[in-house]
This record gives sequence, C-alpha cells and structure tokens, in this order.
Amino acid sequence: DVESGYSNGQVKRPSYEDVCSGRTGSNEVVKLTYDPSDITLKEILEIFFVVHDATTLNRQGNDAGTQYRSGIYFSTPEQKQVSEDMIRQMSQDKVFDKPIVTEVLPVANYWPAEDYHQDYFAKNPNQGYCVAVAGPKVAKFRKTFTSRYKD
Repeated sequence: DVESGYSNGQVKRPSYEDVCSGRTGSNEVVKLTYDPSDITLKEILEIFFVVHDATTLNRQGNDAGTQYRSGIYFSTPEQKQVSEDMIRQMSQDKVFDKPIVTEVLPVANYWPAEDYHQDYFAKNPNQGYCVAVAGPKVAKFRKTFTSRYKD
C-alpha cells in the first residue's frame, strides 16, 4: 500500500501549501506498507536509489527546499540498520559520482496528504511535473524492475 504524506516536521496536520512554504520542517514522503514475504526492505531501497536522486540536497527535479530532501524514515531498528548498511555499501562502492545525502531518521509526525495528492501520477499523467519528473521515474522503474511492475 502507498500513501502520500508529510513527515518529520513540527506542525500538526500541515496542508500542502504549509509544507511548500518550507516553514513546517515537514518533508513530502511516501508511506509504504508491504509484506516482507513478497518484497524485502532491501529490494524497496534498491528501487528507491535507482529512481530517486539521493545525491542532491533539498531538491527533486525543479522543486527545491527542505521539503524535498531525500529521506528514509524508519519505524524499527531493523529498518534503520538495513537503510544505513545500504547507504554505507553504496558509498564505499561509489555507486554515484556524488555523496549520498539521504537522511535516515525515525519517522515522526507523519500526516497523510490531501486526497487529491493520493495516486497523483495515475490521476494526472499529463500534468507538467508528472510528464517531466514522475513519468521518467516510472519508466525507469518499469525498465529496471520489470518483474516488480504491477498496473
């Protein structure tokens, strides 16, 4: 299950506009609920690091600000360990030309995003951000992780 939301900020129930202001401390996030017998956290993180820019601080696509920072927010010590181990290994292997800037922190103050943000790409495939940023990420996912793609 996937849910768009905001986390790790100081404001209760922030709106999209609040988060975009950069004054809430919240990050735009995706909350994943998954069955570890179907897919492991390591596999999820492999997908994350292929389709997501983990080397540019506070930016995704043309969007800039701390609300666009790269983050992994864990709820168990095991999730923290797997995430930190993967980042450490990728850094040692020099997978990227630049350092990984993804923060790994406990999830805090998670709030679901507004209904119109849920399934945003599926509902708005021709919207500018979807065409320029999300679409290429989905295409990369489909190509790289063919066996994992589900309509």
